[in-house]
Amino acid sequence: MIHALIGPTASGKTSISLSLAKKNNAEIINADALQVYQKIEWMSCAPSEEEKAVVPHHLYSFLDPAKSYDIYQYQKDARAVIEDILARGKTPLLVGGSGLYLRAALYDYQLKNETNNVDLQRYLSLSNEALHEELEKLDPLEAKKIHPNNRVRTLRAIEICLVNGKRKSDLIPTNGPKLFYPDTHIYLLQIEREKLYENIEKRCKKLFAGRKIEEEIFPLFASYGCNAPAFKAIGVKELIPYYEGKITREEAFQKVVLDTRHYAKRQMTFFRHQFKEAVLYDN
Repeated sequence: MIHALIGPTASGKTSISLSLAKKNNAEIINADALQVYQKIEWMSCAPSEEEKAVVPHHLYSFLDPAKSYDIYQYQKDARAVIEDILARGKTPLLVGGSGLYLRAALYDYQLKNETNNVDLQRYLSLSNEALHEELEKLDPLEAKKIHPNNRVRTLRAIEICLVNGKRKSDLIPTNGPKLFYPDTHIYLLQIEREKLYENIEKRCKKLFAGRKIEEEIFPLFASYGCNAPAFKAIGVKELIPYYEGKITREEAFQKVVLDTRHYAKRQMTFFRHQFKEAVLYDN
């Protein structure tokens, strides 16, 4: 049996996951794209050392901030951990809010290694509009889902097409993806939007209290450069203009709050549409 606890950021997944793990003799597997990174645990709101001591935790804080990580690698790593936990007679419990990571681990997608060397050089100099037109040629269905100004997603979709030699839409089973492990129970943690936004505000105020951003995060920007993969996530990337002196501390705070709210809203929509097997978690 496998359990998964999914929900938007700041919805209380960490504390609930500990209770759920103890009840089910489970070990927790990270399904948050940012919490795989070392050195930014405080900004990513990863479980504390005290929380990780309650039950075994896996795939947290193991990756250097300069290293890239994708859903192919996560699928491989998560399934290896799942198999190990099952072999020891315990229950895997995936916890997180990164929808693509969760789907890669839980559903029967046959992903290829997208870290293969693919030459994207000719695309990098294109304008956003021209880049989106290239994606329309390669994968019209995927292009419709991506705004022309979303350069990162557009490039990613092009890369997937080039690596796999087919459209992203063709990589999904024609009858829809099925659970990779049939005995899987997915719990969706829902929270009233106003309460969620209140939690986000409180979390951001805690992160901006004191001088930890300047004393712990800014040195990381200096050491790794602002373009390191770990710094592209919401909640971290908004600090870069502040580090560069382009915005004030208060402006950075407001930007983190706003972007986190928007992200949480997208998460809730994604979970409702993409996890049909999920049931609402009854705390």
